[in-house]
Amino acid sequence: MTSIKICGLQSVEVLKSAIDLNVEYVGLVFAKSKRQVTQVEAAHLVAYVRTLRNEGKYTPQITGVFLNPTVEQLAEVMATSPVDFIQLHGNETPEFCQHVKLQYHTPVMKAFSIRNEEINGFSDPNILTKELKTKLDTYRGVIDILLLDTYEPMNGGGSGEVFRWDVIPAYLHWARENNIQLFIAGGLDSNNVLKLLDGYAIDGVDISSGVETDGMKDVSKMKSFVERVRQHE
Repeated sequence: MTSIKICGLQSVEVLKSAIDLNVEYVGLVFAKSKRQVTQVEAAHLVAYVRTLRNEGKYTPQITGVFLNPTVEQLAEVMATSPVDFIQLHGNETPEFCQHVKLQYHTPVMKAFSIRNEEINGFSDPNILTKELKTKLDTYRGVIDILLLDTYEPMNGGGSGEVFRWDVIPAYLHWARENNIQLFIAGGLDSNNVLKLLDGYAIDGVDISSGVETDGMKDVSKMKSFVERVRQHE
């Protein structure tokens, strides 16, 4: 089954809708962004999920999204809003990812930004370039999920733009070899997600702006997106 992550949640109302839709992951953005949550908001959302879990109810995994955080910033967030998954969306090193994983006993999702011109360097779309493979190999045994997102110079992602999916097979091959899940983000919506899933046997999809209207989460779009993904299954 393809996992679904809805990112950029800021309110309990939207969180409730995501839970009702049985998505596997929800994302709270701690990095600077128009979807950034405050410490108070995050603590409230995490506490709500914890309460439901204590009652034996289904809840998604709460993912904290960070962009080049300091050790101190992470510690502050984890002290008040202990998330289930840590997503690192910047230039974090394998050593930093390993520190996070061991310090908080939390699985790590590492985002890699894809530049659309990158495909031009692939002699075979199913095989990573030597440079990319060498870079990814340093994350083996450190990360649990590899997330591919469209390159965006300011925020590392969240641009709402689709990258060229031609590169997916090469990353997917690497992920399978290393027992790491592969998630795809970048410009997804209910109109294009089936094309993605029909073409590539990925493990999960990550969406934010594709389920928004005027910059706010739209429950009807969330429902439509989830229905499309489940339809593929």
